[in-house]
Amino acid sequence: MNKIVTTLVLIYDNKKILLGMKKRGFGEGKWNGFGGKVDEHEKIHEAAERELEEEAGLKLKNSNALKERGLMYFSFEDTKDKEVIEVNVFGVRSDNIIGEPEETEEMRPGWFRHQEIPFDQMWVDDQHWMEIFLRGDNFYGEFLFNKDGSKVLKKKMEIK
Repeated sequence: MNKIVTTLVLIYDNKKILLGMKKRGFGEGKWNGFGGKVDEHEKIHEAAERELEEEAGLKLKNSNALKERGLMYFSFEDTKDKEVIEVNVFGVRSDNIIGEPEETEEMRPGWFRHQEIPFDQMWVDDQHWMEIFLRGDNFYGEFLFNKDGSKVLKKKMEIK
């Protein structure tokens, strides 16, 4: 089994959430949080902060603002080497960021009211855990997608 360790950072408050439209690469054309692969010799928290700055031009007021909220494992039907993507989900309250979100080569940020999150333009798993995240609960999930990621074939969700 080949495991890829990644981060996903979501910035939110009681009414809205910041998402980014992926402009290239894996997930292109989908709204998502900010994140990516953890580099060799990099801690997961460090990767999350780095990706947030690279993809949205945002920094944290302090590292403690980054809260671990979820852990998910994604796999795709018929992948060779049974590749698994580990996604470490972090939350940051919007009053703990420095700066305004900026469009980058990789992402175009946009704020959405909680009731207007564009699930039809996101990964199909997001509808299974986003509400848990926004109400403040931590979670664990496992998702098996079809080959192109358009359907969840199997899922396991737990509130922690």
